[in-house]
Amino acid sequence: MTTFESLGLEADLLQSLETIGFVTPTPIQEKAIPVLLQGTKDFVGLAQTGTGKTAAFGLPLLQLINKEQRSPQALVICPTRELCLQISADLERFSPAKKKVHVAAVYGGTSITQQIQQLRKGVHIVVATPGRLIDLIERKAIHLENIHYVVLDEADEMLNMGFKDDIEFILKETINRHSMWLFSATMPPEIRQVSKRYMDKPVEIAVGKVNSTNVNIDHQYFLTQHVNRYETLKRIIDFNPGIYGIIFTRTKADAQHITEQLIREGYDIDALHGDLTQAQRDKVMARFREKSLQLLIATDVAARGIDVQGITHVINYELPEDTEVYTHRSGRTGRAGRSGVSISIVTPKELYRLRQIEKLVNTRFSRMDIPSGKDVCRKQFFYFIERLLSADISSGEYEAYLPALREKFADMEKEEILQRVAALEFDRFLRYYENAADLNIRAQEREPRGTREKTIGRRSAGNYQRLFVNLGTKDGFYKASFLQFILDMSGLDKSVLGRIDMKEMNSWIEIEPQAAKKMIRALDGKNYRGRKIRMNDADSGGGRGKGRRSA
Repeated sequence: MTTFESLGLEADLLQSLETIGFVTPTPIQEKAIPVLLQGTKDFVGLAQTGTGKTAAFGLPLLQLINKEQRSPQALVICPTRELCLQISADLERFSPAKKKVHVAAVYGGTSITQQIQQLRKGVHIVVATPGRLIDLIERKAIHLENIHYVVLDEADEMLNMGFKDDIEFILKETINRHSMWLFSATMPPEIRQVSKRYMDKPVEIAVGKVNSTNVNIDHQYFLTQHVNRYETLKRIIDFNPGIYGIIFTRTKADAQHITEQLIREGYDIDALHGDLTQAQRDKVMARFREKSLQLLIATDVAARGIDVQGITHVINYELPEDTEVYTHRSGRTGRAGRSGVSISIVTPKELYRLRQIEKLVNTRFSRMDIPSGKDVCRKQFFYFIERLLSADISSGEYEAYLPALREKFADMEKEEILQRVAALEFDRFLRYYENAADLNIRAQEREPRGTREKTIGRRSAGNYQRLFVNLGTKDGFYKASFLQFILDMSGLDKSVLGRIDMKEMNSWIEIEPQAAKKMIRALDGKNYRGRKIRMNDADSGGGRGKGRRSA
């Protein structure tokens, strides 16, 4: 059996791992650590979320850096605030007590002044999101000339989020790096391009098949009509009374609306979407981690970087537009060797996309019958009985109440008492599911031609309004800094934005129609570095042609 000691880690690190209970390395750790400890080889590691990638690159970093030199020597770039905080916390946890390594997490949505002060005190490793890191570079608050090791974690996620230009800018700043380590769950062509351009004959290791899903995850789907999607979701939740999971929707409107409906019906649930402030987001995530919430509803953008242990189910209320996103969704469950279930609610018109996902992840999905009302009631009943039988009665002073209870129930048979207990617990379910319809699509059923999806708040992926603005790379912007600028000016959240196309003199912004007017009012006519900003609807004149230059 392979041990951490056999991988070449120092005694201090081994002691830290023993303290936190790490015994046997995971496959990605076993294969990556000996290579990375050399410190001079570029590396590409392909492994799914939850396979121990942070320790795979974190432990070599902690061993390689010079603890006596209090300046940034290693840089870890990741897509989201949550992942940034998680990685920095893990590195602090792995760090030996005697030779403490100082780690700084820098990310947007919080005070940049405090982060600058932390950097000035001296740190060994910087964990950063691309946008905030570029902001710090441009303010000359961080210098990367002593960075020897660069890690790109969740590289495919960063490219999906449009950070390609920002990553390339950052890599050009790390001119003295000894090696670059790239970790990703999938291997799209963009990752290959970054590898070819910035890496020298990288060692490539894949744990499992590329784009394959975690073998501990059971992939299921439920086939139903459009109009029954929400009711199917409720059946799935009720049929799994011990569920602790994430429900994914495509839009924040869906996430919010479904959350409101489920809360009204008594479920412990909340939403995570782009309209939340950072404080609200942190509060929701704290409640979810504490299991005060049984379910979290989230959009793909809002859920990026979430790492919560013990999630039993992921439910795809709708399949993602981008099939590769499914890998990231399903990877929220079945982590650290545990089993999990990934469920997709699918309509007949979406079966083709389901088949595409099956090919991508090289896994056959199991079609499941939507539970009947009787099935749900039976499952809930036996779940309650198990809880009743396993209830801990050792700590309370229940004996003091027994005489009163015996007197109260003296004239009642045991069967009647049990029936009354069951009625209190199950009256809502029994009444709701008494005449429940069959939501399954049978072989003979066909959907009417021209049926349109009636999902709450749904809009097509291409239904953005396009804005023109006479600002571009010549004004000193990179994509991340430009994104931050227009969001700061407008007070909008980035979830309302689609693609941003930047040119030298001009830029084009895709934005949800309901937010377009607010952005135009916030920017049009304002001044930037002595130049008047002009912003308008790109498709109604003023910025129609991509080749048109601003005045």
